[in-house]
Amino acid sequence: MTESVLIKLALLILFLPLIGFIVTLLFGKRIKWLYWFENSILILAFLLSAVLAYFKLTHFTDQTLISEFEWINLGSIPFVKSIIIDLGIMLDNITVLMILTVNIVSLLVHIFSVGYMKGDKRYNRYFSYLGIFTFSMLGIVLTHNLLMMYVFWELVGLSSYLLIGFWYEKKTASDAAKKAFIVNRIGDIGMFLGILTLFLTYNTFSFDKIFYQISTGNLPFGTEFGLTVAGVLLFCGAIGKSAQFPLHVWLPDAMEGPTPVSALIHAATMVAAGVYFMIRVFPILSGDALLVIATIGALSAFIPATIAVTQNDIKKVLAYSTISQLGYMIMAIGVGAYTFAFFHLVTHAFFKAGLFLGSGSVIHSMHHEQDMTKMGGLRKKMPLTYITFLVASLALSGIPFTSGFLSKDGILAGTFAFGSLTGYWYFAAVGFIVAFLTAFYMFRAIIMTFHGKPKNKEKFEHAKESSFVMAMPLVVLSALSLFFWYSLNPFNPNEGKLLSSWIKTPEISVPQSARYEFMKTDDKIINKENLEEVTYSNSYTEAIHHAHYPTLFTSASLALLGILFAFIFYQWKVFDPNKFAEKLKPIYLLSFNKWYFDEIYYASFVAGTIGLSKIISMFDNKFIDGIVNGSALFTKNFSAFTGKFDNVVVDGLVNMMAYISGMFGLFFRRFQTGKVQTYILFVVFSLIILLYIFR
Repeated sequence: MTESVLIKLALLILFLPLIGFIVTLLFGKRIKWLYWFENSILILAFLLSAVLAYFKLTHFTDQTLISEFEWINLGSIPFVKSIIIDLGIMLDNITVLMILTVNIVSLLVHIFSVGYMKGDKRYNRYFSYLGIFTFSMLGIVLTHNLLMMYVFWELVGLSSYLLIGFWYEKKTASDAAKKAFIVNRIGDIGMFLGILTLFLTYNTFSFDKIFYQISTGNLPFGTEFGLTVAGVLLFCGAIGKSAQFPLHVWLPDAMEGPTPVSALIHAATMVAAGVYFMIRVFPILSGDALLVIATIGALSAFIPATIAVTQNDIKKVLAYSTISQLGYMIMAIGVGAYTFAFFHLVTHAFFKAGLFLGSGSVIHSMHHEQDMTKMGGLRKKMPLTYITFLVASLALSGIPFTSGFLSKDGILAGTFAFGSLTGYWYFAAVGFIVAFLTAFYMFRAIIMTFHGKPKNKEKFEHAKESSFVMAMPLVVLSALSLFFWYSLNPFNPNEGKLLSSWIKTPEISVPQSARYEFMKTDDKIINKENLEEVTYSNSYTEAIHHAHYPTLFTSASLALLGILFAFIFYQWKVFDPNKFAEKLKPIYLLSFNKWYFDEIYYASFVAGTIGLSKIISMFDNKFIDGIVNGSALFTKNFSAFTGKFDNVVVDGLVNMMAYISGMFGLFFRRFQTGKVQTYILFVVFSLIILLYIFR
C-alpha cells in the first residue's frame, strides 16, 4: 500500500461518520431502522482504521506522511502581507493509534446505545449526533494545521452541546449543555489568541513550518517569554476542553446527558482532545510553559480525586475520576513524559469507557437510579457487568497486569525523574497521593454498588443483566484494559515494546535556552555557532529508567492500600464511614461540596455578571435614558414655546402690520373718490394749511 493510498484511506475514514450524520439526520424520521446505517458506517470506519494503523505501523513506521493544499492566497492584494493558508492532514504513529482508539470507543458506544436508548422518541437523531461528534474528533486527530484544528475543535464543542443537552426537556440537562459550551468558550479564547500569535509571527498555520522557524531561533515577539506566552495561551484551549483546573466545573454536570454519551465524550474523545493538542504542540513548549502545564495538571489530578471519595452519584464519581486522570496526562506532558502521556491517553480511553458503559448498564437495570447509596448486592443480579467493571477499576487503580498499571507507572516515573533533576518533588508526591485516592474511591464505588445487601429491594428485584448489545462492549473494553495489548512485559512498557516502540518523542524545536537542559531528545544536535555535532547524554531518559522500579513498587503498594482502606470502611465496616466523616466534618463537607467551586463561581462570576448587568441596566434606564428622555422633554417644551412665540409674537406682529396697513388703506380709500372736484378741493385745503404753517 502506497503513501497516497494511506492518505486517501484516512480521508475516507474522516468523512464516513459525516455521511452517517447527514443521512441519519435527514431521513431518520421517515425510516425507523436508519440507526443501523449509522452503526454500519462506524463498523466500516473501524475496519478501515485498523487497516490504516497496520500498514502505517508496519510499513511506514518512522515516516510522517503529510498531504496539504493551498486553500487561500492573499499575496496579490496591495499593502497586505502575503497570506497563504494551507489545509492538510498528517499521518504519523500517534495519529493512526488515536484514530483507531476513537473509532473503537465510538463503535462500542454506538452498539451499547442500541440497547440503552431503545424507545427514545429521538432515537435516530441521537445516533446522528454521535456521527457528527465522531467526525469532529477525527478531524482534530488528522489535521496538520492549527486553523483546521480550531475548526474541528469548535465542532466538537457544538457536538458535545447537542449530546449533553439531548434530553433538553430536563432543565438540568439544558443547563449542563449551556455550562459546558460557555466554559469551553473561555478556554477557546485563549487558544484562539495563541493561534493568532503564532500566525502573525510565522505567517502559517502548519505545524511543521512553525516548528522549523522556531528551531531557527525565530520566536514570537523576538523573546523566549513571547514563546512561553504563546504556549500558555494554546494550553488555555486544553484547560477548557480537557476540564482542567479552574475550568473543570462543566464536566461533572455533563453527566446529565445519556450515559453512553458520557463514555464517548469523557473517555476517548472530547476531553482527550486537549491532551492530544498539547502532545501535538509539545515541540514548541518552553520550560516555563511546561512548568505551568505541569502545575495545572497536578492541581487537576489532586482536587477532583479528593472530591470523588465522597460522591454518591456513580456517574459523578467517574466524572471526577476522568478530570483527575486527565490531570495525570497533562502533568506528564509538563514534566516531559510525553510518551507516557499519550500511552495513558490510549489506555484510559478503554477502561474509562468500560466504566461509564458499566455504570450505564447498572443505571439502566436500576430504572435510571444513579445514587450508589440506594444500590448494593448487584453482583448477584449482574455478574458480567460486575466482572467487567471490576477489571476496568483495577486498570484505573493501576494494579499490575492491567494497562493502567503500565501507563500510570510511566507517568509516575517521569514525575519522579523530573523531581530528581529539578527539585520539584511535589509533582511526584501528587502522583502517588492520587494513585492511593483513585484506588480508594473506585473500590468504594464497587462495594457500594455491587457488594453488600440491596438498599432498594423493589428496584433490586427488577434488576437483571443487560442484553447482549449492551454487555458485549463491556467485555471488549475490559479485555482492552489488560496489559498484553500494549506491552509483552507486564511490568515495563519500554522493555515489552509494542505501543511504546511506536510512540516517539518529537524533536524539540524550542531553543535549548528556553527548554529544560535535560529534555534533549536526540543523542546528537548541531551547534549553530561552529556547525559541529555535539553529543549529549539524555539524562532525563536515564533518570526515568532508574526511577522505574521505585515508582513501580510505590504506586502498586499505594493502590493496594487504597483498595484495603475501601474494604475496611465499606465492606468489613471496621470503622463507620459516617462517624469518621462526622469527626472530619469540615474536610468532608469541603470534599462533598466539591470544594465549593460552583458556589464560588456563582457568587463571583455568575452573580457578578448578573449584578454588573443590573448596574448597567440601571445606568442605562436612569442615566442614559434620563438624558435621552430629558432631552426629549426639553425639546418638546422648547418646541411648544417656540410654537407659541411664533403664533403669538411673530404672527401677531405680522397680522398687526397687516391690520394697520388695512386700516390705512380704508382711511385713504375715502379720499380716492375719482372726482376732479374733490381732488381740487383737497389741493386748495392743503395749500391753505401749508400757508398757515409757513406764514
